[in-house]
Amino acid sequence: MYIAHNAAQSRFEVVVDGVQCVLEYALRDGVMTITHTGVPSQVGGRGIAAALMTEAFDTARREGWRVVPACSYAAVWIQRHPEYADLLSPR
Repeated sequence: MYIAHNAAQSRFEVVVDGVQCVLEYALRDGVMTITHTGVPSQVGGRGIAAALMTEAFDTARREGWRVVPACSYAAVWIQRHPEYADLLSPR
């Protein structure tokens, strides 16, 4: 699946079976705060949220950003992916 980084709207986006899925964030002073991950139920259970999260963290790594996983999904996801823990920013 192709995930687009829409920096102008501070979000990562992917369309699956005609349904838009997003990860929204706020960026300030080199810190990306992940505020919302939205995958509608009709396309849920396919790993879309995890793919969005991976793309967001990979982008943060490339850009040299720190990350605050503020949404509930992001908080759970980072616990399952310690390979990205070095990107976490103190709140």
